[in-house]
Amino acid sequence: MKLSTKSRYGVRALFDMAYHAGTLPVQIKDISRRQQISPRYLEQIFQDLKKAGLLKSRRGPQGGYFLSRKPEEITAKEIILAAEGDLSLVNCIREGQKDCQAGCEFDNVCVTQQLWQEATRLLHEYFGSVTLKDLCDRGKELGLEKELDHRFMYFI
Repeated sequence: MKLSTKSRYGVRALFDMAYHAGTLPVQIKDISRRQQISPRYLEQIFQDLKKAGLLKSRRGPQGGYFLSRKPEEITAKEIILAAEGDLSLVNCIREGQKDCQAGCEFDNVCVTQQLWQEATRLLHEYFGSVTLKDLCDRGKELGLEKELDHRFMYFI
């Protein structure tokens, strides 16, 4: 299994938002610049993340996208599922899949089917245990510098 750029960029973008702004609004152009992801592609990804209830948006000069919940309440699994739609390693174990690859003769008697089910379960478990806050903590440990949002800086 290989995760698409959609889910990888989705995790990076939401980490960026949590790390640099917490729950404050962030503009796509800032995430795009820091993460080196096309703003157009980010807009597409954000539509899926918004539909999944992970993001909200606000219009206007102080607007942008913001996390719908606290970073400790959003998991990597939620982001990946919103972007990918599924996290199964092989088709024959997907939820709702009636049979293995359109009528595989080994469905339900396949020795490897349980292997893929267990591996997928462990993957779900791991991604479900990692939150945006965990990624932010890792960012701090790596010494990533936080960028202050210039829209919220006031000079006297």
